Amino acid sequence: MVFADLKNDFVFRRIFAKHPNILRGLLNDLLERQGERTIESIEYLPSEQLPLVAGAKLSILDVRCRDRAGTTFVVEMQLLHVAGFENRVVYNACKAYVDQLKIGESYAKLADVIAISICDFTLWPDGAQDAANMPRVPMLSRWSTMERGTGAPGLLQVQYAFLELPKLPDRKPETGAELWAWLFVHGPELTEVPKELPQGPHREAVELANEATFTQLELEAYRKVMDEIQQARDYGEAQRIEGLAKGLAEGHKLGRAEGHKLGRAEGRAQGKRETLLRLLKRAGLVPTEAELSRIQACDDVALLDQWAENVLGAKDVAGVMG
Repeated sequence: MVFADLKNDFVFRRIFAKHPNILRGLLNDLLERQGERTIESIEYLPSEQLPLVAGAKLSILDVRCRDRAGTTFVVEMQLLHVAGFENRVVYNACKAYVDQLKIGESYAKLADVIAISICDFTLWPDGAQDAANMPRVPMLSRWSTMERGTGAPGLLQVQYAFLELPKLPDRKPETGAELWAWLFVHGPELTEVPKELPQGPHREAVELANEATFTQLELEAYRKVMDEIQQARDYGEAQRIEGLAKGLAEGHKLGRAEGHKLGRAEGRAQGKRETLLRLLKRAGLVPTEAELSRIQACDDVALLDQWAENVLGAKDVAGVMG
């Protein structure tokens, strides 16, 4: 058996946006809802993000639902730590809260919102917390408002939960949020449904991730998204390496003649051109001679950056270069 990656946007929506019992199990585990607080049923709400289609760009695809009490849950899978991520999470949660109310309606109609982010990266590294003499943030963290002096909780209408997958312990968990994290991280390594996996949402999610249950169109969409994810990661790594190299070069050249600035600018543009060509090659896009000449002649760093971003989901080089 071959199992698809549950972190893939397409697979995540295929499973959690179409099977309410599985999503309900995920919510109960991540929010530690038990007993009277257990979420018994949910209804799906429209997502404000891009539709689930083959070839969609690497956008943040979320799943939204509401329980019987009226609480709205916004669940997203985030693979890359993009700039402003935390601010966007807060913005989307607050927007979901505000958007419940139509003009003229009473504020009393507003119900709680809980934003849940499953992150394939570390938001609060242990080393950074230690250096700041602050408590370490666990793999599953939940955030709400409290009074600063006494620590009394209040204003709980908008809350947040984060599952940082890189903080997964080495041991294999048996149930709960840690088991979800283990499946998100190690699911693609499975060759069969684990016999010890109990009946319920965890097992159902793994069974639906079996690529044998996918149609041909679904397989193509899944692999397309995988390619786009890898392209985005390659681009991010190229940008990181380029930034380090640029910082070192500028540090060594600090104080030299003005003419050296031109050399640095050209070197930066050349790096951008090489990054763009690598991304085009990985995406299977072959530029014509005219397009290649245009790329090689371009020394506008901002424009080269824009072309590189356009590679994701593009059908041809003309579409990349606009």
